[in-house]
Amino acid sequence: MKTNGIFASLFSVLFALFMLAPIIVVIGVSFTPTGFLEFPPSGISLRWFREIWDHPDFIAAAWVSLKLAFVSATVATLLSLPAALAIGRGRFPGRDALQSLFLSPLMVPTVVLGIAFLRFLTLVGLNGTFFGLMLCHAIIITPFILRLVLAAVTGLDQSVEKAATSLGASRWTVFRRITFPAILPGVIGGWVLAFITSFDELTVTVFIVNPSTTTLPVRLFSHISQTTDPLVASISAVAIAFTVILMLFVDRLYGLDRLLIGEGKR
Repeated sequence: MKTNGIFASLFSVLFALFMLAPIIVVIGVSFTPTGFLEFPPSGISLRWFREIWDHPDFIAAAWVSLKLAFVSATVATLLSLPAALAIGRGRFPGRDALQSLFLSPLMVPTVVLGIAFLRFLTLVGLNGTFFGLMLCHAIIITPFILRLVLAAVTGLDQSVEKAATSLGASRWTVFRRITFPAILPGVIGGWVLAFITSFDELTVTVFIVNPSTTTLPVRLFSHISQTTDPLVASISAVAIAFTVILMLFVDRLYGLDRLLIGEGKR
């Protein structure tokens, strides 16, 4: 069995530390008993986690973020699924242009997207509404779902579908009983990534929210622009814990390797 060399192992360890260091610092600061940012903390206290309940505006913003991420990811999934099937299997004029159009939110700077969405929503009278915010998030996160579903569609062996069709199954039956179950891990993986991306989105959202649709990232950004205390760290620690629980749940249900890189459970 071939093992990594010492330099490859050292690089892996340093890279892992580089990725984990900000998370470790945020979690450490969230347990400080002092009224200022301190790392390492001089003691262990839940003071700033209890402070969260004294700020109902943060809790309300968190509920808006959860609802927005759930609806946006679901709508983007419903749009991406037929698009991925058409792009992955169809051979028609403009196919590459259509794929580029769906993936274009990844190539356009988010500040430009924010200004464009602000202008568009103002023109159609949806600026500051939850529906307008949901439409913008659905556009931003669609590429994340499309890429995973498209990979699942192009990697699907079509011989089983052809066999079912030759035995008289309708196209809807083939999709419902063969195609969709086969690409389901890609669909779920895309939905999860899209949900997390929508929940964390700030740059575009800050242009188009109003006080009734303020999301948690926007509320945190507003808070740290006015004051600096460990409350932001405690809320971030809760968000990290929520994300870890979500990923563990998905891993237990389908396996992260299967969802993200298409490997089967071992």
